[in-house]
Formats: sequence, C-alpha cells, structure tokens
Amino acid sequence: MEIKVINTSNHSLPAYETESSAGMDIKAFVEEPIVLKPMCRAMIPTGLFMEIPIGYEAQIRPRSGLAAKFGITVLNTPGTIDADYRGEVKVILINLSNEDFMVNNGDRIAQMVIAKHEKARWINTDNLSQTQRGQGGFGHTGKK
Repeated sequence: MEIKVINTSNHSLPAYETESSAGMDIKAFVEEPIVLKPMCRAMIPTGLFMEIPIGYEAQIRPRSGLAAKFGITVLNTPGTIDADYRGEVKVILINLSNEDFMVNNGDRIAQMVIAKHEKARWINTDNLSQTQRGQGGFGHTGKK
C-alpha cells in the first residue's frame, strides 16, 4: 500500500523497526523540549501530513517501552486518523508517572498502525439472537 505524505520535519518518515512489526514509530517534531509533568498531557506535533486511502485509518498507539519504563502513554488510544483528515498528525501524550518526562525533538513517541475498516449500516430490530454469554459483561466470568 502506498500513502501520500508531506514531511515538514527534519526526521525520517515513520518506519517499521522489524520485518514483522505492525506499527511504525513516529517522532516528535518540537522546536524546544516539552516537559510533561506528572498527570499532565500535551499535544506533540510530528510534522507529518497524510492522505490515507478511503477504507483505511491510521491508529496512533502507545510505545510499550515508554509506557512500561516511564508511564508515558497516548491519551486517546488508539487515536484515529481518518482518510479525509489533512491536518498535521499530533499525538496526545500523558504522563502517568510521578516524575517529569522530557519530550525532545526526534524522540520516538508513539506508533502508527494502518488498518482497514468497514462501514456499518444499522438495522432497527426488536430482537437480537441469543448467545451463551447473553448480557454478561464486566468480569462476569470471574478472575480464574
């Protein structure tokens, strides 16, 4: 698949780090470092503008290393970039740790997955099919 992109940053385009990676790392494009205080969030620019094909979306997801080591995650995960959006891709990072976290220009801040999606058509009805689970939810199967 080919995706048109305008890269206004001085960084390489998003890239798969390994042959089997589903997500591409994306980098911060900031003039000065941004300090994320504990429990604070910021929209981090990337300098990327894309034309995603219709029927696809770009999902912005946390990087597992940032989450595990520093408590940094993507607030609206997964964030969706729709096929008709032409603005700059920005990542909403939040610091869930007890320590300040510095976002520097060029830091890999999130990963992006390109995913196919379907369009749903709603059908009003008075009946739904029965299943073994039924209305059970939110832990109804227990811990073990």
